[in-house]
Amino acid sequence: MHRWVAVPLTEITDESDERLDPFRWRERRLTGVLQQREGGPLFIAEGDLVTERALAAGCEPVAVLVSEKGEARLSAFAPDYERYTYLTSEDLRRNITGLGVPLDVIALFKRPLGSDLATLSAAFRRGVLVDHVDNPVNIGSIARNAAAFGWDAMFLDDNSADPLARRALRVSMGNSFRVPHARVADVAAFVQSLNAQGVATIALTPAADAMPMRSVQIDAARRLVLFGSEREGLDDVVMAACTHRVRIEMQEGVDSLNVAAASAVACYSLR
Repeated sequence: MHRWVAVPLTEITDESDERLDPFRWRERRLTGVLQQREGGPLFIAEGDLVTERALAAGCEPVAVLVSEKGEARLSAFAPDYERYTYLTSEDLRRNITGLGVPLDVIALFKRPLGSDLATLSAAFRRGVLVDHVDNPVNIGSIARNAAAFGWDAMFLDDNSADPLARRALRVSMGNSFRVPHARVADVAAFVQSLNAQGVATIALTPAADAMPMRSVQIDAARRLVLFGSEREGLDDVVMAACTHRVRIEMQEGVDSLNVAAASAVACYSLR
């Protein structure tokens, strides 16, 4: 009879250890790179839940830093985690990564191949498109809202933040993995191509002459809702290309919602 014997994790205590180099985000000013568009071959998962969902999505781990508590959580869902996991102190994780409050599990994964635009645009039933939404927190919230209400695709222009950015993944609670995404180079042309396929393309706008959301009747089986930046919104060319212009009714004196909050209302109401 063979008995399973736990393999002790390798502990790293020296902050100069080369095995920690991929985690030295502060020194590489990663905020300006991975927090925006896809800037490298890796992405960061903070916390055991996001790490678990990354593994469940088939993402390949490169290295993981954990506390003792983090190891206990990781061992529940990550087979052979000892191969790529290092036990570290909270101070070491904070000093290396620059995170003010480092969680018990911090993981690096290889970035998966993105969805092919042509394939995703032909297959989706309910999609969201973000145009010039450059805050990763908003992108993560939109992905979480889309997943919650059954939307199955996210399209992003080249100026929008990365759905796999650290903060986007953390805010989405890993739900970014549930909503396939693809980049769109020309939003207006993309919208027009979907119109030709019978997709309802719905521009969200606070304009007073837009149709109130509760009055919208959409017969098309497939639909795409578009969100612009909070300051500028969707540009006129994109707006003109859409089949519908829709507004969320609000109290007098309140001119708009945060784009993430607006996405929750729209994804629920227009599903």
